[in-house]
Amino acid sequence: QVQLVESGGGWVQAGDSLRLSCAASGRTFRNYAMGWFRQAPGKEREFAAAITRSGSSTYYADSVKGRFTVSRDNAKNTMYLQMNSLEPEDTGVYFCAAHSRLFGSVNRRDYDYWGQGTQVTVSS
Repeated sequence: QVQLVESGGGWVQAGDSLRLSCAASGRTFRNYAMGWFRQAPGKEREFAAAITRSGSSTYYADSVKGRFTVSRDNAKNTMYLQMNSLEPEDTGVYFCAAHSRLFGSVNRRDYDYWGQGTQVTVSS
């Protein structure tokens, strides 16, 4: 089992920045590829960003590419999502997730473990 806890969400204005963190415990963090997903009210949960076990490869949804950066610190068992130039459309609950496969994935069905989420609200 891997336990994941997100933090760093909040209320910001359009154009502002936030950094989300995902702290992992329970198993060896470096053995898991990680991802960020988000869910707006009334919408499906969607992929935002992902990173491989070593951090050597990253993946982004088109809607966040160029504005968000995913990273990880395996020594601290933590993944991050730096979000710049936030837009009202970025509003939602942000979830971190983990899976033990070798590849990075944009598909939420590949992920085995999920955090409880952190709310991000961007006002115009």
